[in-house]
Amino acid sequence: MHNKLLNILVNILTLLKKEEMSIPAELKYTKDHEWVRLDGDIATVGITAFAQGELGDIVYVEIETIGETIDKEEIFGSIEAVKTVSDLFMPLSGELIELNEALDGNPELVNSDPYGEGWMVKLKISDASEFDSLLDATAYGNLIH
Repeated sequence: MHNKLLNILVNILTLLKKEEMSIPAELKYTKDHEWVRLDGDIATVGITAFAQGELGDIVYVEIETIGETIDKEEIFGSIEAVKTVSDLFMPLSGELIELNEALDGNPELVNSDPYGEGWMVKLKISDASEFDSLLDATAYGNLIH
């Protein structure tokens, strides 16, 4: 009975770890662990499941660059976890047009749903060719494994 229960727990933990480390194929990624979803010339940006797992419990997301035009790889904000603060790097050049205001009161959404409700910003991109230079899911997976 004890071994059977132990095997069940190991299987559950394995499934949870796989879910946590998921890398959606429809997104593009940066070496700095941001993800991008492109819809026309509007890009939605967040951090990956790997990044949030490394940071730990997110307690604050600071982005004060809404309305600004920011170049690719420039800092657009920071994310604070219990154990560290990390800069957020812009994956594409463009104007920041929207902030996920849900993060203001619920920064833990970045932990619980990094590719969904935990998105951070939307921007109107200025150079669509930059999107093609981002990592696909396979390349990002190779980077983190």
